[in-house]
Amino acid sequence: MTVATENTAQRPKPDIDPELKTRSEIITFGVVVATPLIALAVAVPFAWGWGLSWIDIVIAFVFYVVTGLGVTVGLHRYYTHGSFKAKRPLKIALGIAGSLSLEMSVLDWVATHRKHHKFSDKDGDPHSPWRFGTGFKAMSKGLLYAHMGWLFEPTRANREKYAPDLYKDPDVRKMHSWFPVMAISSLLLPPIIGGLVTWSWWGAATAFFWGTVVRIGLLHHVTWSINSICHVFGEEDFQVRDKSRNVWWLAIPSFGESWHNLHHSDPTCARHGALKGQIDLSAGVIRMLEKAGWAYDVRWPDPERLAAKRLG
Repeated sequence: MTVATENTAQRPKPDIDPELKTRSEIITFGVVVATPLIALAVAVPFAWGWGLSWIDIVIAFVFYVVTGLGVTVGLHRYYTHGSFKAKRPLKIALGIAGSLSLEMSVLDWVATHRKHHKFSDKDGDPHSPWRFGTGFKAMSKGLLYAHMGWLFEPTRANREKYAPDLYKDPDVRKMHSWFPVMAISSLLLPPIIGGLVTWSWWGAATAFFWGTVVRIGLLHHVTWSINSICHVFGEEDFQVRDKSRNVWWLAIPSFGESWHNLHHSDPTCARHGALKGQIDLSAGVIRMLEKAGWAYDVRWPDPERLAAKRLG
């Protein structure tokens, strides 16, 4: 009996998590993807002269920055790659901010991204744009799949295999179970704030449009562009085993994530834009957190390591 238990425990965990995505999850993904696109299509006539106020701009900007940095500094550089260590209040704050992005729970986001790095642009990569081949038609299909098509696959990366450290972390498990509540909060907080500030239903409506729908849509498509655009177009400065590239015009809206080539060359590095002129806002935030004493053991770029990986 004991031997059988030990053998079971030693079996390698499958790549696919036994818990499939539910129909309601896939439908929700569809709504989250389609609604911002429709909203953006009507944004200009809606805003022309009367549908956008400074209150809406401030609300949308603040929520974009908080949730965007929650993804880049929190879900990506801290939780996935351990680019720095964080004191518990910061750890939880980053997890909540990342969850408010409505991309995935901390546990699912990390498991998916670690699997991506293991199989980057090869069989097994959850969202490589090269999965269908290299011709124009294949690449067009691949770009669409890498951008958002992969979200509708019923399978998910095995949480226990790819994120065993977080799977056992009680704080992360709690945030994972509370993800639906945080997602609803992210949807409702902008209109609640807009309604209270303007003391009107119209203020709530416009804040919902800009602070919720447009903000979430923009953040999602910027994030997904790292999976799609940054694995096809751009420049290569460092040696990598995949197709990761740098796309300069995405650097500011992605908070430095589009310096994707160095990231895949040195995944645990806290700064992705390490060369002259490469603006990396996420690295600047990590630097401030380090100076405040909330983040420590930060893995900043090592000049010798960079030089060894540098092309040319």
